[in-house]
Amino acid sequence: MSERKAIECWLSDMDGVLVHEGHPVPGADEFIAKLRATGRRFLVLTNNSIYTPRDLSVRLRAAGLDIPPESIWTSALATAAFLSSQRPEGSAYVIGEAGLTTALHQAGYVLTDLDPDYVVLGETRTYSFTSITRAIRLIENGARFIATNPDPVGPSNEGSLPACGAVAALITKATGVEPYFVGKPNPMMMRSALNRIDAHSESTAMIGDRMDTDIVCGMEAGLHTILVLTGVMQKDQIDRYPFRPSHVAASIADLIDLV
Repeated sequence: MSERKAIECWLSDMDGVLVHEGHPVPGADEFIAKLRATGRRFLVLTNNSIYTPRDLSVRLRAAGLDIPPESIWTSALATAAFLSSQRPEGSAYVIGEAGLTTALHQAGYVLTDLDPDYVVLGETRTYSFTSITRAIRLIENGARFIATNPDPVGPSNEGSLPACGAVAALITKATGVEPYFVGKPNPMMMRSALNRIDAHSESTAMIGDRMDTDIVCGMEAGLHTILVLTGVMQKDQIDRYPFRPSHVAASIADLIDLV
């Protein structure tokens, strides 16, 4: 790690790094506390577009982690920032929850099904066949297709749920139009997070638990990448990938002294 500039800013995935199945990973509270005590700029990243940063902050506090809303960066916020940079004060037909609609409203977007500039697909607890049909017809009529994240399934207490990537595939099959995914593993997610905290890639670390999203995304954005083994990845799986993290740690607890 000495070959790079000292780490001044930190980006961290949420699920599998800071929390696991609704409970804080041991050491996560100390890691966040040290970031805040030392004044290090940081963001917690998530591909989940359902919740607003305030919603997530309250949920994390209930789990024992004190992370303010301004330190949370979602795929919904990244999508809103991207669209605002591409077509300021545009219009969109949105399939999603408050996290996505709030972010787009705050970016100055009009939400409408009348000749919108974009169809924006996010996560929702209940995908409506009527809404999906409307999205298909709008895309057929020329609306550009954007999706917050490519995750095909999401977890629930009952088992897997179809997520944004799966519904996007349905719409693509019907229209022949591929969406532009903004969330991880698109390095756009990292770049927008870096811009949010005025950070530079060469002095920023990305902590994640997935090689195929967090680590490849951080690598392509030029960040120092740290894989923790408290999520879905096991150490013996790393060599299956054609790229490697800069550093592997058992858990977030092992990174406290690096802050």
